[in-house]
Amino acid sequence: MASLASVTLEVPDTTAASSFYAAAFGLDDRLRVRHSEAPTTGYRGFTLSLVVAQPSNVDSLVRSALDAGATSLKPARKSFWGYGGVVQAPDGAIWKVASSSKKDTGPATREVDDFVLLLGVADVKASKQFYVDHGLAVAKSFGSKYVEFDTQASGVKLALYGRRAAAKDAGVSPDGSGSHRIVIGSDAGPFTDLDGFAWETAAAHEGRAPSA
Repeated sequence: MASLASVTLEVPDTTAASSFYAAAFGLDDRLRVRHSEAPTTGYRGFTLSLVVAQPSNVDSLVRSALDAGATSLKPARKSFWGYGGVVQAPDGAIWKVASSSKKDTGPATREVDDFVLLLGVADVKASKQFYVDHGLAVAKSFGSKYVEFDTQASGVKLALYGRRAAAKDAGVSPDGSGSHRIVIGSDAGPFTDLDGFAWETAAAHEGRAPSA
């Protein structure tokens, strides 16, 4: 079964991006950055999500991201599904921080339970089959709306959502063109999927990991 090792964000300034991510989220080598000035406009077709245990953890991570220079797209608040907020990093990547819990059960921490890459795709069913054909196993599937893959042993989880629905969830317009500015490192690569997202073999997936 294929797994995901990390994602690389392509950014114009690797030093600034590394500093931001170290201050905002303190992620390990699951997240990397490398230089790119490939043209890109609007929505890039993906959201990176940090799933945490409780609302105060959401608030802590969102606050540190804003203090480090992120822009708020959706202020953290309660919803039907739990509690969460969305920010946009200075490099343009969109991050959602969320918890399924609506109440705190302990002191706030910055511990991240799951790191999820949500791809907004043109055709969820077609993309689901594409990824199954490339060795990924389906964990959850809701017809043409949402798919989550079984990557329990991976550092990064993968999910698919319709592009418009994903953009709405992030609080942005679905319009956008040019480079996605993201590369996925996995033992399933290398390939480019139906929506133009690039995958590389984990060994070749090199970049600069943000340091704490």
